[in-house]
Amino acid sequence: MTIHALGRHMLLELYECNSEVLNSLQAVKNALVEAAQRAQATIVDVVFHEFSPFGISGVVVIAESHLAVHTWPEHRYAAIDIFSCGDTLKPADAAEFLMEQFSAEHSSVVEVQRGVFLPAPSALPSAAESKSHA
Repeated sequence: MTIHALGRHMLLELYECNSEVLNSLQAVKNALVEAAQRAQATIVDVVFHEFSPFGISGVVVIAESHLAVHTWPEHRYAAIDIFSCGDTLKPADAAEFLMEQFSAEHSSVVEVQRGVFLPAPSALPSAAESKSHA
């Protein structure tokens, strides 16, 4: 029995990152956009926000789903989601690139299958097929 998932959701926990990069709107935005490109995603929209006194949140909406980030420069920490639907994207390439860009000394990556469905039971025979077998 094959289990099918609609999407893959990578959850990245990046620790002991470069706090200056994590607090730079342009650096974080550029990193997420480049990560989407490296994953071979189709970018649809890019939205980022800089908080006061520090921290960045943003999302790169892609045709295949999204990449999202939330940074805490004061803790040298970033939480990143890479959600991809289909089998064409390379989310691991995006994850590796982001770990490098944020200079994460420690990281955790968890992958979750989203929209998991068991295969549908085989179709019942039609009425015409049932009569021919009787």
